[in-house]
Amino acid sequence: MPTIIPFPARYSAFALCVTGLAVSLAVVLVAPHLWAAWVALVVFAALSGTGVHDLRQTRHAILRNYPVIGHLRFLLEFIRPEMRQYFIESDSEAAPFSRAQRSLVYQRAKGDPDNRPFGTQLNVTIAGYEWINHSMQPTRLENHDFRIVIGGTPQPAEANPAQVCTQPYSASVFNISAMSFGALSANAILALNQGAKLGGFAHDTGEGSISQHHRVHGGDLIWEIGSGYFGCRNEDGSFNAERFSANARDPQVKMIELKLSQGAKPGHGGVLPAPKVTTEIAAARGVRVGVDCISPASHSAFSTPIEMMHFIAKLRELSGGKPTGFKFCLGHPWEWFAIVKAMQATGITPDFIVVDGAEGGTGAAPVEFSDHVGAPLQEGLLLVHNTLIGVNLRHRIKLGCAGKVITAFDVARMMALGADWCNAARGFMMALGCIQAQSCHTGHCPTGVTTQDPVRQQALVVPTKADRVRNFHRSTLHALQELVQAAGLDHPQQITAHHIVRRISDTEVRLLSNLVMQVQPGALLGPLDKQHNVFRTYWPLASAESFQPVTQGPHGLVSNLPLAA
Repeated sequence: MPTIIPFPARYSAFALCVTGLAVSLAVVLVAPHLWAAWVALVVFAALSGTGVHDLRQTRHAILRNYPVIGHLRFLLEFIRPEMRQYFIESDSEAAPFSRAQRSLVYQRAKGDPDNRPFGTQLNVTIAGYEWINHSMQPTRLENHDFRIVIGGTPQPAEANPAQVCTQPYSASVFNISAMSFGALSANAILALNQGAKLGGFAHDTGEGSISQHHRVHGGDLIWEIGSGYFGCRNEDGSFNAERFSANARDPQVKMIELKLSQGAKPGHGGVLPAPKVTTEIAAARGVRVGVDCISPASHSAFSTPIEMMHFIAKLRELSGGKPTGFKFCLGHPWEWFAIVKAMQATGITPDFIVVDGAEGGTGAAPVEFSDHVGAPLQEGLLLVHNTLIGVNLRHRIKLGCAGKVITAFDVARMMALGADWCNAARGFMMALGCIQAQSCHTGHCPTGVTTQDPVRQQALVVPTKADRVRNFHRSTLHALQELVQAAGLDHPQQITAHHIVRRISDTEVRLLSNLVMQVQPGALLGPLDKQHNVFRTYWPLASAESFQPVTQGPHGLVSNLPLAA
């Protein structure tokens, strides 16, 4: 007898569509006046056509085996992030920011009450939980406008007067981190800068330079200069001193920040594809419209630590004496130590350094870079802070930091680890209305924050969002004020690692000061035998003359050489 091949169940949906097509066609022929039959005919014809296409295409195996119904899998995958965010994830699950963190930003940005009833939702018995110790004699502060002065610190007698900071900047301890026009929409830049103007804090331009949208409301700017030298470049991409000076001397520009690397993709350059280089972006960056905009992985204006220090001094002089520093994510420790030795050798110090953590965000980065390149903020900040103390330079250099700073406790904790101020990028994006859709790189941002689509941008109403940016900043600093008062202090700069407690296990807690590196003033100027292993191992390898290590061991430079204890 012949073998009967059963009809595969996976084709059932396709078969039902074909059957529906045949039935609806028959009904139309019998009763053409029935509009429902015509609708059914169109629907089943479309589904049947889709099924035929699925069987013939070669790109998706799922669709070849499951015509028509296989599309359900792609639909569910498409809406999975939203379903997870709204219905599945817990309030404290951070990916990368938890619902509780996002809700706090939204409440503060809108001016809604941010108090919480019924106690903490955190597990205070789990390892890693931290708190700040309070005082039985709290202080009472007049306001929450905590500020620090960047630049203007005493310089050595032999310092070139033309290269000394003569325009120090009084900065808030909480500012907008680097986000370029191009990565953000025009309306987002307008709202951020207007919010910074209303709240009296600074707005970092990102390496995309100063666009026309940064200038509309006149908010204080930190001009970031990346390896592409956007806004101050020659046709070949090299640095142009005249163009730099013209922009840097604008009164709206308060500080100059040389970007060496960013936490989300350290050591990685970037390319803005030609179709995305619009007239506005080209004008801001000083590049040609419709041509790939290249951001190299390293700078062409200097190649050694000593040359870098002289370049920073040059930028300070060309800017008219404005505070000038650099931003980086810590990588090879000997490279950072080489920069410090260049400071010692030349007598030139930056006015500030911003330490970017590997947990920082970006519009787009390779997954391996986001997940596995660069030091996290805590480790980077601690090493930079302690190195400067160890060579007696900390008093001349202010330290900023960035990397998932959202709440007042985040600010307090970073200041306890050595920061003078904190920057936030994604927090202020959420204040603009960002819902963490994580579609920044697609141009399809649902809230108009990270898109150049003019229609999508219209959803972001600048005056309303500017108020929310100001509110988020004000409410966060008000919360910081309450923390400082509770600790019995007068300024967040007085918070130290002695004030923060960390749970180690169910039965053990320790002060953060007993867990993190602490170097005594001047300790790196003498013998290193009693210093932390990172200094004993890498300090001798560093040279002010080169970013490369001085020597290499027989088994490779980094073999069994730990970054931290």
